[in-house]
Amino acid sequence: MSLLKTIRYTHPDLGTPQLGLLDGDRVYSLTEQVPTWTCPVLMWRALQALDIRPSAVVQRLQKGTPLSFAELASQRLLLPPVATPEVWASGVTYERSREARNAETQIKDSVYDRVYTAARPELFFKATYERLVAPLQPISLRSDSNWMVPEPELAIVVSANGDLIGYTVGDDVSSRDIEGENPLYLPQAKVFSGSCSLGPALLWSDGEEKPETWTIELTIYREDAVAFSGQVPFSQFRRSFSELTSYLLRDNTIADGTVLMTGTGIVPPDEFTLLPGDVVEIAIEPIGVLKNAVISPLLGKVLATR
Repeated sequence: MSLLKTIRYTHPDLGTPQLGLLDGDRVYSLTEQVPTWTCPVLMWRALQALDIRPSAVVQRLQKGTPLSFAELASQRLLLPPVATPEVWASGVTYERSREARNAETQIKDSVYDRVYTAARPELFFKATYERLVAPLQPISLRSDSNWMVPEPELAIVVSANGDLIGYTVGDDVSSRDIEGENPLYLPQAKVFSGSCSLGPALLWSDGEEKPETWTIELTIYREDAVAFSGQVPFSQFRRSFSELTSYLLRDNTIADGTVLMTGTGIVPPDEFTLLPGDVVEIAIEPIGVLKNAVISPLLGKVLATR
């Protein structure tokens, strides 16, 4: 069975957002076939209405002359894989995350210990679509932080009713010193210009994928050398998708295409912090590799105003 995988990109000639079916390096424009399909959410609604499984349409949608994914990437034409209105995030869903949060606060029996074992998960707002960083575009640092890390995560895309639409790769760029100073500073540690990236593709949910067999890999390059690398099997994920989405939907209205990041299990050592010029790569097979360079806070503010 061929799972459906899509990307969003800017048309190299028209300059308009496009939805494309990704098959290896080949990208078939779905927008040319159905002009309203510029975001996977509209396509998902159509397939739902027709009761068609995503995998059933893969070969039927391979029409027209394909573009090259590598060329779209080299021209920096990739967009976030879903035009999501909101990105939410989860915390302390892996043992390694609990250890790291405790190290930041240096408090025994901290709030992180309690939430790790509690029925209610930690959920927080992360970004709007306008705040998202596209694949191969730069993520930014905070000007008032001296300890910053990427947080590689499996992100899920859900409907207004909590249905699982698909999966993508996420980077929840975070300030460890600001959150460690006081957990009430979490919004400032998490929400700032250039702090969230998603991509490069959306792997559609079809009931046949097995995330528990996937591995999340993080590699950080500095001056062409590996400054840090790590990986974690998703089998170490403590919660479930249904559990997280059910709490997200409690007394909270969301839209189709909302993204929920599921937490990180990879945390660099305490002496490590991101620096301008670093390159962050997060890989989840079979979704793809999300790659972003790191820029200074000043440049991040300039780009955010454009």
